[in-house]
Amino acid sequence: MEGAILTHNPGMKRLLIIGCGFTARRAIPLLARHFRLYVLVRNEAQKAGLSARGVTPVSGDLDDRASLSRIAGLADVVLHLAPPAGEGAIDSRTRHLLSALSQGTLPKRLVYISTSGVYGDCGGAWVDETSVPHPQTARAQRRVDAELQIRDWAQRNGVGACILRVPGIYAENRMPLDRIRVSMPAIVAEEDSYTNHIHADDLVRIIVAALRNGKPNRVYHASDDSRMLMGDYLDAVADAYRLRRPPRIAREKAQRTLPDTLLSFMNESRRLTNLRLKRELKVKLRYPTVADLLQAVKHPRTVSS
Repeated sequence: MEGAILTHNPGMKRLLIIGCGFTARRAIPLLARHFRLYVLVRNEAQKAGLSARGVTPVSGDLDDRASLSRIAGLADVVLHLAPPAGEGAIDSRTRHLLSALSQGTLPKRLVYISTSGVYGDCGGAWVDETSVPHPQTARAQRRVDAELQIRDWAQRNGVGACILRVPGIYAENRMPLDRIRVSMPAIVAEEDSYTNHIHADDLVRIIVAALRNGKPNRVYHASDDSRMLMGDYLDAVADAYRLRRPPRIAREKAQRTLPDTLLSFMNESRRLTNLRLKRELKVKLRYPTVADLLQAVKHPRTVSS
C-alpha cells in the first residue's frame, strides 16, 4: 500500500531525492522497492508525511548553499527533480547541489529531470536527443545551464549522470480540466503547434530505468508515442470528460489575448522521438498515447461488490 511504512534492507543503495513535488511523490512507492530513500526538504511540515512513508527527510534549501552540508557523502544515487529558481540565466540551485555533493564521497549515479522546452520552437519538426538545444525562454535557458553543469561535473568526477528531457506530464488527476471549463481558446488547426506528453506512472518507470541503465552523460526523451496538435489534445480531454470543446481562434488573436505563461507553450512546436528510451532503457510504455488513458476515463472499470 502506498502510504504504508516501509522497511529497508540495510544492503540497499541510498538514493537522495532533490525536489519533492508531484513526480517525486508519485515515484516514492516504486523507488522504495529498490533503494533506501532520503529526501531533501526545506519545509518542516513535509517531514512527518515523508517519515510515515518510510522516507528519511533531510533538511536543506537549494537556495542556501550553507544548509546543504548534510547531503555530502549521503547517497549512492541522486535523483534531481528540483526546478531552477525563477530568474536569471544560471541555475544556481544545481550549482549549490553539485558543490555540496562534491564535499564528500561522490555518488555513483545522478539522474536529472529536465524539460523538452530546451529545444524551443522547432516548427513541428522531429527532434531526437542529438538535436542542439535552442531555448527561447529564460526558464528553458536555466534548464540548459543545469544540464551543462551536470554533464561537466559528472565527466570531471567520474559520476554516471544522465538527463531525462520531459514533456507535458499528465495523469488521472493532472488534466487541463480547469482550462477547458472556462473555455480558454485553442488555436485553429492549420496554425496549431505539436505537443508531447508522458503519463506520470510511465515517467516514474522511466526514472527507475534510467537509474539502473542510463548511460553516462546520455540524454533521453521521456516521451510517449502521442503526436498531437495541442487543440486536438484539448478536444480529446474535453470529450472524455463530457465537457464542451474549447473554442478555436487564430494564432494572431491568441498572441493578443492569451496569458504569456500559456503562450510560451503554444508558441513552441516539435515532435519528440523516443527510440533511445525504448532501445537503451528497455521501457515499455503502459500508456503509449494519451488516448489509452482517456479511453479508460470514458469507460471506467466497474468494481464488483
